[in-house]
Amino acid sequence: MSTSPSYQVTDPATGEVVQTFDPATDADVQAALTAAAAAYATWKDVPITRRAEIVSKIGALFAERADELAAIAAQEMGKPVSEGVGEVEFCQAIFDYFATEGPTLAADQPIKTFAGGTAVVQKLPIGVLLGIMPWNFPFYQIARFAAPNLMLGNTIILKHAESVPRSALAVEQIMKDAGVPEGAYVNLFATHEQIETIIADPRVQGVSLTGSERAGAIVASLAGKHLKKCVLELGGSDPYVILDSDDVAEAAQTAWDTRMYNMGQACNSNKRMIVMQDIFDDFVSELTRKALAIEPGSFAPMSSRAAAETLAAQVQDAVGKGATLHAGGVLGEGPAAFYSPAVLTGVTPDMRAYREELFGPVAVVYKVGSDEEALELANDTQYGLGGAVFSTDVERATSMASRLETGMSNVNTPAGEGAEVPFGGVKRSGFGRELGPLGMDEFVNKRMFFIAD
Repeated sequence: MSTSPSYQVTDPATGEVVQTFDPATDADVQAALTAAAAAYATWKDVPITRRAEIVSKIGALFAERADELAAIAAQEMGKPVSEGVGEVEFCQAIFDYFATEGPTLAADQPIKTFAGGTAVVQKLPIGVLLGIMPWNFPFYQIARFAAPNLMLGNTIILKHAESVPRSALAVEQIMKDAGVPEGAYVNLFATHEQIETIIADPRVQGVSLTGSERAGAIVASLAGKHLKKCVLELGGSDPYVILDSDDVAEAAQTAWDTRMYNMGQACNSNKRMIVMQDIFDDFVSELTRKALAIEPGSFAPMSSRAAAETLAAQVQDAVGKGATLHAGGVLGEGPAAFYSPAVLTGVTPDMRAYREELFGPVAVVYKVGSDEEALELANDTQYGLGGAVFSTDVERATSMASRLETGMSNVNTPAGEGAEVPFGGVKRSGFGRELGPLGMDEFVNKRMFFIAD
C-alpha cells in the first residue's frame, strides 16, 4: 500500500486548502495501540449498564452539537447543512438504540442440550478494533461502527478519511466529553503503511472498513494474512425497479430525491433506475424537467475535484458510445468540485457506466418490457448492497424483491432505514452487517459456557 496523502481540509466549493494536519508518526501508532490495549483490560469489565450510560451520553452530545458538526461536514466534503444535521440526528438515534437495546442483545442465550447440564452462549468483547471510515457520511459511518462495539466492551482505533480530519477530531472530542475512558476510543491520522502495522499487531483483533472495493480487497487480504475478523461495506450499484405507477410524477420525485441525496454520494443510492416501458418516457421526462429546473449555483459541490472529474469521465464515455444525456452533466471550472445533476439513458454493457459505480448526481434510467427482464437487469451487477421494487401490486413487487441478489431488499420504499435495521451487502459490496441486532453480532466472542449437572 502506498503512503497516504496529507490529512487536509479542502473546501470543495472553492478548491481552497483550508487546513493541513500532520499524519501520525510511528511512535503515535505504537502509543495508540498501547493505550487501546490498556483501556480494553478495564473497559471490558465495566458493567454493561454503565457502558450504556456513556454510550447514551455520546448520542446526546451529537445532538447538542448538530449545527457545529454539520458546518464541519459542509466545508470538508460539501454536504448541505440541512443534510448534515439530519446525519448527526441519526447518529444520536444509533447511540440511543444500542444504549437501550444493547444489554438485551448482549445477554447470554440459553441453548438446548441433550447431554445434561446447562449450556449458554455468552457474547463477550474480543479486544482492540481498527475502524477505517469514509468521507461521505463522516459521522454516521463512525456511529454505526463505534456504538455497538463500545457497548460490547471492545476498544477502538479510528482511522478516518484523509479529507475529513476535523470531523474525526470532533467525534473524538465527543467521546472524551461523554466519559469514554482514555484509550477506549483513539483517533489516529494513520498512513496506509501504518494501517498494515496496526492490522498485523497481535493486540488488534478485528478491522471494519467502509470504502472502495480496492481498499476492501487490500484490507481483507491483510486481515486474512493475520487471522483477524473483518467486516467490509464497499461499493454499490443498487437497482431501483418501477414496475408500474398510478402517479408517475410522484414516482419520479421520490426517485430523484433519493438519487440526489448527499449529491448521489451514498453507497446504497438508487444508481440504476429500471422502469417498465409503458411509463418510461413519462418518467424520464419528469426527471429531465427536474434536472433542467436546477439553477446554476443552487446545488452542492461533490466531495472533491477528483470525484467530479471521475464522474464526468464516466458519463462522457457513455455519451461517446451512444447514451443520451437529457440534462445536466456539466463539470464546473476547477478547482471547485461542482457537477450539475444529470439524467442519462441508453446505457449499454460496453459502457463504463453499466458496470462501474457512478458515485455522484447522475440518474441512470433503463427501459424494460417485462418483470423477468427487469429482474435479470437488476441482478446483472458485481455489486449486491441494496435494491428496491415498486408496484401498485404489492404481491408482484414482493415476488421480485425476494429474488434480488442483495443484502437489503425493499418493497415500495427506497430503503428500510433505522438504527434497528441491519445494513450490509453481498457479492463485491462486502460482507458483515452493521446496525440493528446484527450490529452487535460481528466483533464478539460467542463463547459456549457449559456447566455439568
